[in-house]
Amino acid sequence: MAVSSGTGLDPVVALALVGVLGVGSQWLAWRLRLPAIVLMLAAGLAVGPGLGVLNPAEQFGDMLQPMVAIAVAIILFEGGMVLNLHSLSDAAKGVRRLVIVGAPLGWLASTLVLHYVAGLGWASSAVFGGIMIVTGPTVIAPLLRQARLQKRPAALLQWEAIVNDPVGALAAVLAFEVVVVLNTAESAGHAVQQLVLGIGFASVLGVLGGWGIANSFRRGWVPEYMKIPVLFVVLIAVFAASDAVLHESGLLAVTIMGLWIANSDLPSYVELRRFKEHATVLLVSGVFILLSANMSAATLAALDWRAALFVLAVIFIARPLPVLAALAFTNVPWKERLLVAMTGPRGVVLVAVAGLFGERLAELGIVDGARIAPLAFALVLATVVLHGFTLTPVARALGLTAGTTPGVLILGGSRWSVALAQALEKLDLQVLLADPNHAHLRSAREAGVPVYYGDILSEAAEDRLDLVAFDMLISATDNDAYNTLVATDLAPEFGRSNVFQLRRVRETSSRHALPVTLGGRAICGDETFFELNAKMAEGWVFRTTNLTEEFSADDWRAEHPDAIPVAVLGKGGGLRLLGPKDTLRDVTGAQVLAFGPPRPDLANGQA
Repeated sequence: MAVSSGTGLDPVVALALVGVLGVGSQWLAWRLRLPAIVLMLAAGLAVGPGLGVLNPAEQFGDMLQPMVAIAVAIILFEGGMVLNLHSLSDAAKGVRRLVIVGAPLGWLASTLVLHYVAGLGWASSAVFGGIMIVTGPTVIAPLLRQARLQKRPAALLQWEAIVNDPVGALAAVLAFEVVVVLNTAESAGHAVQQLVLGIGFASVLGVLGGWGIANSFRRGWVPEYMKIPVLFVVLIAVFAASDAVLHESGLLAVTIMGLWIANSDLPSYVELRRFKEHATVLLVSGVFILLSANMSAATLAALDWRAALFVLAVIFIARPLPVLAALAFTNVPWKERLLVAMTGPRGVVLVAVAGLFGERLAELGIVDGARIAPLAFALVLATVVLHGFTLTPVARALGLTAGTTPGVLILGGSRWSVALAQALEKLDLQVLLADPNHAHLRSAREAGVPVYYGDILSEAAEDRLDLVAFDMLISATDNDAYNTLVATDLAPEFGRSNVFQLRRVRETSSRHALPVTLGGRAICGDETFFELNAKMAEGWVFRTTNLTEEFSADDWRAEHPDAIPVAVLGKGGGLRLLGPKDTLRDVTGAQVLAFGPPRPDLANGQA
C-alpha cells in the first residue's frame, strides 16, 4: 500500500477511507437503527487519534481547510434551501415563537453557559453560542419517526430544526465577522466600515447569485442536464468572491443564496433540492470523519469536568429555559412545551461549522478557539445518545405518541380500500384513507375509517397530514397514472421499498410499459383496481390467519389456494406488505392478512 512521507496513508487512499467510513457508518446506523452520528464519531476517533491510521492534517496538508470550508458552505447552502418563507408564515404560532424568540434567547443562554461554565472567552462563546442554536434536522427526523410523536410536538421539533439550521449558522457567521473585524481593524471606525462592507457585499452577492440561478433556470437558459453543475459552480464562485472581500463572509453569502432559491418557486426546485441533499449526505459524512480523525489525543484529554458540566448545563438550562420562555402564553399544552424543551439533539452541521470556526479563531490568536471542536463533539455525542434512548419513553409517559404500531396511508376510497383499511385496523394498526374526491370517502366515513379529503401531493396535505406516523403507502385509486405519480413523488419520503400501488391496467403492453424508476411496488398479486373491486362484488373478503408451529405457511397455502396474501404482521408488531413475487415465510406467531373468495365454512374476517 502506498504511503505518504509521514506515518499516514497516501492522500488518495485516505480520501477513499474517509468516504467508506462516512457512508458505511450511515448505512450501518440505518441497519442497526442507531444514530449515524455516533457511529461516525466512533469511526473517526478510531482511525484517527486511536489507531493513528488517518491523519488529515498530514495527508491533505494545506488543502484540508479549503476542503472543509467548501463542504461547510454547501451544507449551509442546503440549510438555506430548506427554508421556504411561505411555509414559515403558515406555520403554527409555536414554531414562529421558537424561531423568532427562542433562537435569540438560545444564543444568549448558550453564550453565557460557554463563558461561565465551560470557561471560554467572550469571542469564542459568542461564535459557538450562535452555532448551538442548530438542533440538527438530519438527527431529529429519524428520532421523530422512531418515537411516533403526535402531530403538533413533532411539527414543533421538526420545523425548529429546519428553520434554525440556517439561522444558527447565520448567527455564528455574524458573530465571527465581528470578532474578525475587531481583531484585524486598525480602529473602531475601520472595524465598522469593514464589517458593513463585508456583510453588505456578501448579502448582495448572495441575492445576485440566487436571482441569477432562478432567472436563468426559469427562462430556460440552462438545459436540464446542466442545472446541477451550474448551480454548484455558481455556489462556489459566490463563496470564493465573498470570502475574498471579507474572510468567512462567503458562508453568509451562500446561505442567503439558498434562501433566495428556496423562495423563487422554481419548477425544478424539487430535483435541485433532492440532488443537493444527496451531495450533503456525502459531505456531512466526509467532514465529520475528517474533523473527528483530526482530533489529537491531547485535545480529547482536555475534556475535563468543566466539559461535562457544560454539557449538563446545556441540556438542563441553556436548552429548556429559552424554549419555555418562547412558548409561554401560547396555545401549546404544557406537556408539549416540556417535551420540546427537553429535546435538543445536535447534529453534524454543528460539528462541521464549529470545527471550521474554531480553527479560524485560533488562527486569529484566540487560543481557546481550539477548545470549540472537542466541546462540540462532546455536546453532539451526549445529546444524540440521550435523546435517542429517552425520547420515545418520555413521549409515551407524557401521552404524546401517535401510536406504537406501524401506520399505513391508503390512497383511494373504493370498496376494496375501505375493506383493507378495516382489516388493518382490526390488527391494531394506524390507518388513514385519503382521496381527492369527496364522494369516494362516503363509505369510509360510514365505516368509521379515518379519512383525509384532498390531493395527497398538495401543500395543504403537507401541512395538515402527519406523514411521520405512517410507514407505508398504498396508492389504490382508479387512476393508474395518478397512482404512479403519487408513488414516484412520495418514494423518497417513505422509502421506495415501502411504497406500493395496484397493477396498472395496461402494464403488460409494451406501448404503455413504464421504467422501473417510476411507480411503486405491486401489491395484492397481479390484480388491477377494477379486478379487485369486481371480486369485492363477488363476495371476496379480507381474512386474518395465525401461523403456528402446527400450522405453517405451506399449510395456509394448501387451505387457501385461491387467496391472495396481502400483508404479514410479525410477532413483534412489524408489518410487511407482500408483492406478487414475495414469498410467505414460516414465522411462528405471525398473522397473515389475505384477500380471498367467500367460504361458507368460515365467518368473514376469520380463518
